[in-house]
Amino acid sequence: MNVYAVGIDIGSAFSKGVIIDDRKVLWSSVTPSRGDYKLTGNNLRDELLTRTGLSPKDIGFVVATGSGAKTVGFADAVRTDISCHAKGIHSLFPSVRTIVDIGDLYSKAFRIDENGNPLRFLLSGKCAGGSARVLKVIAKVLQVKIEDLGALSLKSNKRVDFNTNCAVFAESEAVCRIAEGAAKEDLLAGIHRALAAQLNGLAERVGVKKDYAMVGGGAKDEGLVRALEEVTGYPIIVPPEPQLTAALGAAIMAREAVKL
Repeated sequence: MNVYAVGIDIGSAFSKGVIIDDRKVLWSSVTPSRGDYKLTGNNLRDELLTRTGLSPKDIGFVVATGSGAKTVGFADAVRTDISCHAKGIHSLFPSVRTIVDIGDLYSKAFRIDENGNPLRFLLSGKCAGGSARVLKVIAKVLQVKIEDLGALSLKSNKRVDFNTNCAVFAESEAVCRIAEGAAKEDLLAGIHRALAAQLNGLAERVGVKKDYAMVGGGAKDEGLVRALEEVTGYPIIVPPEPQLTAALGAAIMAREAVKL
C-alpha cells in the first residue's frame, strides 16, 4: 500500500506544495502567497489532491515549513526551512555540503553533513540588498521582466560595479548609471556580482565545502548563478525546481513520519 505524504512551504512571496508516495513526486506546485497564508496553504492542499485524484483521508502525514508554517492548520508537524531544504537537497544531490538559499526577504547559507543534517547556518540581514528583492527593484528600474534578468545580464561586456550593497542606494545608483549611458546588461551583471559576493560571504562564514548548491527563487536567475560561480570558483548545483526543495524535504519528512 502506497504512503502518501505532503510538504507545504509557506514563504513570504511564494508558497510551494509537494505530494509524494513511496517512490516519487506525484505533483508539485508553486503559487504566490498573496498575504493570506492560511488560504494559500488550503489552496495548495486542494490542488495537490485534485491533481492526484486523492482525498484528505488518503494523506498519511503533512509537514509544514516556511515563514507561514504555523498558519497551515491541517499540518501534522512544523519543521524549520533549514532542515527541510537540507533534506530536500540531500535527496536530490547527496554530495552537496554547502547551500545558499536566496529568498524574497532573506538569504541563508548553511552547511550539511553526509546524511543531510544541518550543521550550521546564517541568515542575511534585513536589508533587501542581500536577497532576491533587490533583483525585483532593479528589474522595475530597468523595465525588464524578472524572468529575463539572467539571460540579459549574460550579454554584458562591461560590468558596472556597484558601490553599495543596499537595495535603496543600488536603485538610485542604477538610475544615475542609466543617465550616464550604461547598458542594461552591464548594470544587471554588476548587481548580480554584488549579490553573489554577499551570498558567498554568508557561505564563507559557515565554512564552504564542496559540493555547493543554490536554491530559492533567485536560483532561477542564470546570471546570478554564473556570478556566484565566478565569485566562488566552484560549479554551482541548481535543482531543476529550486523553489521546491524545502517543500520536497518537508514531504520526505512526512513520509518518514508515516513509516515510524
